[in-house]
Order: sequence, then C-alpha cells, then structure tokens
Amino acid sequence: MRRPSIRRPSIRIGRWRMARPWLVLLLVGFAAAGLRYGLIEPGTMEQLCSGTHSPLWCSGRQLLVLGFLHDVYGDLALAAAAWALVGKRPWTACLAAALGVFALELYCFQAGALALLIGCLRLLRWQTQALPRLPPAGQHRQREQHVQSQP
Repeated sequence: MRRPSIRRPSIRIGRWRMARPWLVLLLVGFAAAGLRYGLIEPGTMEQLCSGTHSPLWCSGRQLLVLGFLHDVYGDLALAAAAWALVGKRPWTACLAAALGVFALELYCFQAGALALLIGCLRLLRWQTQALPRLPPAGQHRQREQHVQSQP
C-alpha cells in the first residue's frame, strides 16, 4: 500500500516571504548606487548637462542633485522611520530601511543611517514575532545536577 506523501511547502514559502524585504533592500541599494555612480558623479555627465543643449534627462539629474543638497532624502527617510516606529505594518519598516539605504547612498549619511537602523530593527522585530514559538532547549530536560563530594 502506498503511503501518502507529506508536503511541507509552507516552510519554503515562509522563508522566501521572510527574505523578500531584505532582497528589496538589496535592490534599492543597487539602484541608488547606479544612480550615484552612473548619473550623478561622473564628470562627463556634469559637462554634458552644463551645456546649453543638454539632453532631456538632465533635468532629472538636476532634481536628484537638489534632493541631496537640501537633505530631502534624509528627511523622507526619517519621516518613514518615525512612521515605522508607530506603525503596525511590516512594510513601513521596509520603507524606512529602503529610504535609509537610498539616503545613505545619496550623501545623506546621518539621517539615512538612523532610518536604516530603525527600519531594520523594526523589520527584525516583526519577523521574529512571526516565527513559531519553540521551547528553550533545556526546558524539558530532566534536572540531573549531582554534586560529587570527592573526585
């Protein structure tokens, strides 16, 4: 007689669900690095956009530069971090961490670092609360603590 197979896909799905916010943070970090090192920092981009006949995308580059000059990214990251502290959803923590990574990459170091820290800690808190509760390892062991008077 054939035994029915026991399927446990929820463990794998649960792990991927837990990893999704961290993968989003990686993607945001790579995208922000691409913007910084590909569009903002190269001297050729600055020369190309400073001319009178600059391409259309130079206005977007200019907005990015004005954003970090006026600490817009840091302020947005801090607002998202405050929202993550009072919010009750995990996506607010992921948003705070993602905006923190973006702000860190685009020159708003202090505010970005604080938002990234708050977002990551809140996200870890929610993820540990979602894990199943397991008893401590020594809780159900027999207590055999014999003291020998002589060796």
